[in-house]
Amino acid sequence: MRDSTKQIIWKSLTYLFLALITFISILPIFWVVISSFKTTQEITSTPLSLPTSLSFDGYITAIKVSPIFQYYGNSIVVSIASTVFNLIFMGMAAYVFARVKSKVINLLLAVMSITLFIPITSMMQSIYSVVEFIGLYDTKTGLVLVYTAIGIPITLFVLRSFFLTIPNEIEESAYIDGASFLRTFYSIVVPIARPGFATAAIIQFINCWNEFLFALTLTSSNENRTVPLVLNYFTSMFSYDYTALFAALTMITIPSILMFVLLQEQVVSGLSSGSVKG
Repeated sequence: MRDSTKQIIWKSLTYLFLALITFISILPIFWVVISSFKTTQEITSTPLSLPTSLSFDGYITAIKVSPIFQYYGNSIVVSIASTVFNLIFMGMAAYVFARVKSKVINLLLAVMSITLFIPITSMMQSIYSVVEFIGLYDTKTGLVLVYTAIGIPITLFVLRSFFLTIPNEIEESAYIDGASFLRTFYSIVVPIARPGFATAAIIQFINCWNEFLFALTLTSSNENRTVPLVLNYFTSMFSYDYTALFAALTMITIPSILMFVLLQEQVVSGLSSGSVKG
């Protein structure tokens, strides 16, 4: 009886903790969405209250004042392209890192681990100089290359962890049947590792979609700037249009939330499987 009571108390505390974390995570998003339907006066005077009436003036202002749809298109192109290239380049590399055991591989893994601790701002000047030197300043191609390169370490470790969970016997049986390395990788390993690829894809996409610093530094025209920079249109040194600002924030965060909702099962599966070995 005592054991059952302890289990009930433990489960209750666990659910309470999870509910608290969920509430803390959802509250800022909910507040931003609700504020986008309020007037600036309501936001400043009663920031935690519900709107007296649903007003879409903030969304209309956001669309009129800023080229948000053009920035949206730029972000979609850059984020999808960098995600695809990142997965293509690092998919087979992570597979080799998971299967080959050597001192060189261990050394490269150590180098990749160190790069995760290097601040992005410390690389800004060198990356800017390289992009400008090769003539890709203020181009989507330049952003795609930079985002693809920056996402290499995280994608490598996510996919490598998942590949380590796949038994070697599956690939060995394919080799015995006469399958080549490439055919084994693309026909057998990649389908099995789909959750791992989904996890790496959503991490890379969200990082690219929300990236601000490189987008601001490496672009200068509306034809190539991405959606995080649209927020500059609603702030200045002396005035703020909070309604339009929150409306723009809502429009910016929707793709990230939708992508995670659509791929959440694959992401959870990939993270849980990849955490078994590392």
